[in-house]
Amino acid sequence: MIESFPSPAASDASSDDGGLGALLRRSPPANIAAEQALLGAILTNNKAYERVSDFLEPEHFADSVNGRIYEAVARRIERGQLADPVTMKAEFEHTGVLDAAGGPAYLAKLLTAMVGIVNAGDYGRVVHDAWVRRQLIDIGETVVNNAFGARPDLDGSDQIAASEEALFKLATERGQEGGFVSFGKALTGAIDVAEKAFLRTGDVVGLTSGLRDLDKRTGGLHPSDLLILAGRPAMGKTALATKIAFSAARSIMRDAEERGEKPHGSVAIFSLEMSSEQLATRILSGEAEVSGEKIRRGDIGQKEFDRFVRVSRELQKLPLYIDDTPAISLSAMRTRCRRLARTQGLSLVVVDYLQLMRPAIGTKPDSRVLEISMITQGLKAIAKELSVPVIALSQLSRQVESREDKRPMLSDLRESGSIEQDADAVMFVYRDEYYLQQRMPKDSAYDSNEKFQAATEEWQRKMALVHNKAELILEKQRHGPTGMVQLYFEGEYTRFGDLDTIHE
Repeated sequence: MIESFPSPAASDASSDDGGLGALLRRSPPANIAAEQALLGAILTNNKAYERVSDFLEPEHFADSVNGRIYEAVARRIERGQLADPVTMKAEFEHTGVLDAAGGPAYLAKLLTAMVGIVNAGDYGRVVHDAWVRRQLIDIGETVVNNAFGARPDLDGSDQIAASEEALFKLATERGQEGGFVSFGKALTGAIDVAEKAFLRTGDVVGLTSGLRDLDKRTGGLHPSDLLILAGRPAMGKTALATKIAFSAARSIMRDAEERGEKPHGSVAIFSLEMSSEQLATRILSGEAEVSGEKIRRGDIGQKEFDRFVRVSRELQKLPLYIDDTPAISLSAMRTRCRRLARTQGLSLVVVDYLQLMRPAIGTKPDSRVLEISMITQGLKAIAKELSVPVIALSQLSRQVESREDKRPMLSDLRESGSIEQDADAVMFVYRDEYYLQQRMPKDSAYDSNEKFQAATEEWQRKMALVHNKAELILEKQRHGPTGMVQLYFEGEYTRFGDLDTIHE
């Protein structure tokens, strides 16, 4: 038996009539009656405007005439003037706003459409909700068109990121959910924070950094804070950030075990420079006390390998997640942080490093400085939205190398833009040992062996003073004192720790 199949054209036509065609024939969401009732209420009593002014804009109206009337009325009310049919008539006639709606008679229609001033806020929300749904339709059409090839410059992953960015922008800008908070409510929040600090033992109020002296100065890592950790290459930025991330994850795990529960938070590391395996190897090297260089070469004995494996089993349950996507965009990072916060909980975000990031998909900054500014502002927005501390690593400019004293300053931040303005804290990691090693005396530079020996002894004396020492310079801290914290640095395992100066 031979089966007959409908032709492609017939199939397409039938599907179009029943599916896509029906969708295309539908009118965009709008509620003209609500728009007219709202305008009538405002023209009758200008106090109705106060019920909608904090979230409703002229472009939210589906009927452009209604939008222009709302804009003109709002402008007059904002100036402290009366806006009613009498005072607005001359302006409307001059600008021709009402021509498309039937002239001055439309004002009378608006007044008759008014149901009650008390309902103005409800009408405004109906108008706004219809606008949000129209925006969603526009975003959906853009997604479909891009998928069909309207933007050949964007691959599938970029299209997903662009769509997420558009939705995020709509979600954050649509209603200005923020606004004034009463001082009483703000005080309640401040008291809650103070109570948590009072009940905690020790100096740490926020999430621990794993570094005793740093926690004493900062009180730990606090939600909504953006912290910049900067330094020249080979200073140990990644090692220090990894130490902080690892200590925070261990603290989260320890607290969960004490409560007999699963961890309610996690630490996210976005490693744009190193792979996840390299970063994991560095953490394991420090914890197992096995040189990372030996691990890479395979130059380790059975005892060291067994210790390496044993420590890895102990650490694999830590709530620590690594994303090594190169040149990740701000919108993709935001999406992944939200997903992790929703599924595992999120307590800390570490970005290594911000100059390797891309701004949000679809944005084209005019300069590199503006691009970095957009990235730092986006990172601060992530910190505030998810209420987590964000540590972003940053490179420093080469002008540091031209100075006699190579300790960094705020002006050394590379392509700084608004880095120091957006950051709640700026920290510089500095190791004098690194620069002193490069100044080791050479025999050929001295005309006698005695001078060479004297210079070598002086160099060795200076090296002994800075050996295994690092400085963490807290150059800016919005919520506390600045200053310098001395740290212990062990180059063999690329790890930082507390410096014991008492038993030195």
